Amino acid sequence: MPDADGRPNVLFVLTDQERYDYSAPDGPSVETPTVDRLSDEGMRFERAVTPISICTSARASLLTGLFPHGHGMLNNSHEADAIRANLPTELPTFSELLAESGYELTYTGKWHVGDDQTPEDFGFSYLGGSDVHHDDIDEAFREYREERGTPLEETELKDEIYTRGGSEDGTFVAATSPVDVEDTRAYFLAERTIDAIEAHAEDDREEPFFHRADFYGPHHPYVVPEPYASMYDPAKIDRPDSYAETFDGKPRVHENFLHYRGVADFDWDTWAEAVAKYRGFVTMIDDQLERILETLEERGLEEETAVVHASDHGDFVGGHRQFNKGPLMYDDTYRIPLQVRWPGVVDPGSVCEDPVHLHDLAATFLEMGGLEVPDSFHSRSLVSLLEGDADAADDRPDSVFAQYHGDEFGLYTQRMVRTRGYKYVYNGPDIDELYDLEDDPAELQNLIDHPGYADVREAMRERLVAWMDRTDDPNRKWVPDVLRERD
Repeated sequence: MPDADGRPNVLFVLTDQERYDYSAPDGPSVETPTVDRLSDEGMRFERAVTPISICTSARASLLTGLFPHGHGMLNNSHEADAIRANLPTELPTFSELLAESGYELTYTGKWHVGDDQTPEDFGFSYLGGSDVHHDDIDEAFREYREERGTPLEETELKDEIYTRGGSEDGTFVAATSPVDVEDTRAYFLAERTIDAIEAHAEDDREEPFFHRADFYGPHHPYVVPEPYASMYDPAKIDRPDSYAETFDGKPRVHENFLHYRGVADFDWDTWAEAVAKYRGFVTMIDDQLERILETLEERGLEEETAVVHASDHGDFVGGHRQFNKGPLMYDDTYRIPLQVRWPGVVDPGSVCEDPVHLHDLAATFLEMGGLEVPDSFHSRSLVSLLEGDADAADDRPDSVFAQYHGDEFGLYTQRMVRTRGYKYVYNGPDIDELYDLEDDPAELQNLIDHPGYADVREAMRERLVAWMDRTDDPNRKWVPDVLRERD
């Protein structure tokens, strides 16, 4: 329960690879009534981005408040070419600091930060639901399914979609599951989260709680049961504007990624089937979040609990004709949903248009808990924005910064700076990118060599270098000279 200092309980719900536009007012028609409710009862962040579109790296940034170059987890920890298998333990994390201050921290669901570490190494009591990677099934969920009489091994999927010509040698993209909703991983994780909330409610401790629920979705494979599998008609799903991608004037790796991911032969009908399952997955998780919020209400905790919803990064799902994510710094994968409901602090229905980062939540959680933010953090607390401080934006950057270092295909250096109107991407081994986000929100036309945008290009490069200097980016001595040569 909240303590005498008024520190709130915190329920933090992190989804895995959820697109920002699916819960945006002007986005596609996707049913997200629970997330919409958080927006109506709290604040929706219009310009939130992830520091990197890779699971391990983004989640490590969330814990440490650092950009990936600061914590060193530059790519996914489970891959054979992982730069680091585990997060350095000497780095301060928001969770350990909250635990030291008296918060009772619990955690359910996906971890994917370090191969030999668990949430318990960082101040949490771990309540189950994690695995080595999103394709593996942990023992707790396996036992749950067996108790329900629906063993995982006996599940026969339908409507399966694979990359690489539909062969099972390709990557598993989507399918319909014959099981009940109660048999899904999403339902199971909601149950574990509900158990945690009820346990906190019955605890006679005076200190507040912080619970983190990490869902395994809507990351591929997009496997959902009815009614979600057929909730969205593929024939009624419009192609995104970015599907018109020609790759003309873009870095070569963009088109190469179609072949690497195995989707070069996907036509729109195939993509529409996959998008329909992805949207069903989003709605299924939204319904599980509703169950969790109902538990807060039933236990009398709604008014004293701040609820935060975000995603580690987005998903292409056919945007730019791409699958998953990679060395493409489009809004599809870098812009994220972020909603905060904090009764008594956040004005209902408020919208923040200031640019913010996912890992700003690390500093935010500490300020919520009345703690100082470590000097090591790159992140900035969002509390002043949440409080509606009219002058808060004056002290904040007018842009966001992101980076990419490579995935399982190898190392690939990228840096990105984004303002309201423009995006600039530095590609170490190839042509840079510049997009006019107001005239070309689909990011189809690379304006990097357009003479009419020379001043914009220079200004965006200056912003990029300033971010690199501010965060002690190890490439800050190299990139400015390269950019001068590219002019």
